[in-house]
Amino acid sequence: MGKGLISAVIVAALCGCTTAKGSFCAVSSPLRLSGKTVDTLSDEEARALLAHNRKGAKLCGWRP
Repeated sequence: MGKGLISAVIVAALCGCTTAKGSFCAVSSPLRLSGKTVDTLSDEEARALLAHNRKGAKLCGWRP
């Protein structure tokens, strides 16, 4: 998975709680990456990924 694609997925996931298709919980899922991919993330991408997963844990009950 390239950095551009990862960034696009993270930005799309963080765009809001409600979309035209449903709530955040209905349209999102936890983002889980391989260790190799995690090693290539920038600090900004890692923070965005963590924020997405924390939001899902809080709003949707996602578990690690």
